[in-house]
Amino acid sequence: MIPDLTIALLQANPYWEDAEANLAMFEEMVWSIDESVDVILLPEMFNTGFSMNPKQLAEVAGLKTQRWMLRMAAQKQTLVGGSYIVQVEEKYFNRFLFAFPDGTMQYYDKRHLFSLAKEEEFFTPGTERLVVDYLGWKICPLVCYDLRFPAWSRNTVHEGQYDYDLLIYAANWPKPRIRAWDILLPARAIENLSYVAGINRVGLDGNDHQYVGHSVVLDYAGGVLSGLDEQEGVIVQKLERKSLEEFRSKFAFLQDADKITFS
Repeated sequence: MIPDLTIALLQANPYWEDAEANLAMFEEMVWSIDESVDVILLPEMFNTGFSMNPKQLAEVAGLKTQRWMLRMAAQKQTLVGGSYIVQVEEKYFNRFLFAFPDGTMQYYDKRHLFSLAKEEEFFTPGTERLVVDYLGWKICPLVCYDLRFPAWSRNTVHEGQYDYDLLIYAANWPKPRIRAWDILLPARAIENLSYVAGINRVGLDGNDHQYVGHSVVLDYAGGVLSGLDEQEGVIVQKLERKSLEEFRSKFAFLQDADKITFS
């Protein structure tokens, strides 16, 4: 029997383009978690804020943010995930990195770049979805603007096996469009028969964009399990495996879904 999974979402007001300060702040938040958790989730570009300044802020593999994530994963014996700016040769990626407690890593590069911020002028889009297997749970991480494109997040089922059980959106989703965030997250949970975790930030960034949080954990029917409003804080939520499997068995809607491919 696959065990339940306990996740923690860290909602904060990052320091603008200051990786050292943000890593210190998030480390305090990580160590404030008293409960035993299996997964710790951080927002999009958690170490800088949502900046279009990759030449100054990007890190190559193996530098401080990656090392910090691996250290947190090892010390807390938990999976740690969040996105930050990564340079590969002459290209920059908005990369969601999963750091595992055994020292291994897997990553997903944001597919849909946010045209309103001209993200596509500075970053290279990803081409492949990622699903990791952790403690028997299949977990799919996506980033912010990906939320608006349901085909990219579509779950599928083959002989009773689902692509994923937990869908993650790490975001810097601003106040003017927070209603879309609040509506689309439950939609993704309902249509994919999956738990959904949406982790957002709060506060004012260096471009005077305001963020109001609304980080949330949803069940497979779109119901709110736990969430935060505009305050900084940590959500800790247990995801029940048995209830997920019972719901999927009773309401096997994805068996009737259109066949799609990811490219």
